Amino acid sequence: MKKTLAASLLLTGVLAGCGSSEEGSNSSTSEDMNLLESIQEEGVITVGTEGTYAPFTFHDESDALTGYDVEVMNEIADRMGVEVEYNETQWDSMFEGLNSERFDVIANQVGINDERLETYDFSEPYTLSSAVVVVPEDNSEVTSFEDIEGKQSAQSLTSNYADIATEYGAELVQVEGLAQAIELIKTGRAEVTVNDKLAILDFQKQQPDAGIKIAAEESDVSESAFMFRQGHEELVEEFNKHLADMKEDGTLAEISEEWFGEDVSQ
Repeated sequence: MKKTLAASLLLTGVLAGCGSSEEGSNSSTSEDMNLLESIQEEGVITVGTEGTYAPFTFHDESDALTGYDVEVMNEIADRMGVEVEYNETQWDSMFEGLNSERFDVIANQVGINDERLETYDFSEPYTLSSAVVVVPEDNSEVTSFEDIEGKQSAQSLTSNYADIATEYGAELVQVEGLAQAIELIKTGRAEVTVNDKLAILDFQKQQPDAGIKIAAEESDVSESAFMFRQGHEELVEEFNKHLADMKEDGTLAEISEEWFGEDVSQ
């Protein structure tokens, strides 16, 4: 009787030990997963974005989140086989949100530069842009940045584009934004404006009869990409794989042309 009880207790202890070992193994496996594997297991990727930056990330008339960056992100998530959970926040808060792991990636036209590369990792760029000179569509005098010397350029004085216009010798006419700058050159109160190519393409798409054209484009381009915390190379590589496939099969160009009327992804 005592031997049977002892054997029973021993067997119970062995089984309990096996159970503890298995639970510990599962816990260890969960802790050992990299971020990509964790996202794949949960079936959700969390994305930081502004939601107020048209045409990249904004709410349409039905209040649905949309935009170029949103569509590119949605396509990548679809190819990964996961759902997207967007966390909308102000620009200054996005970086802190990424740092504190409130989301896995930022999709918001974040430009790649040396300062950010010290702290973050980036995917391959999915948007390329540059500074352009905009003139009335009947202007044939301005064909290069050098041609704006001495001309009145409508600019927001605190923007980088005002600095570019000044570098080329233009006389600045202060405006509050792109719409006012376009209005001034259309009415002859300014001759040119220097601005971001994507912003101009979007303006032309929204207002095809605006009566303006791009007269010159800088050769230097700025690159925007998805931004990640450092140390998650597997997730970055996953994004790069899908971006490469989207370029190869024409999906990225199609999304780009939908929003800007041309391929701004390469």
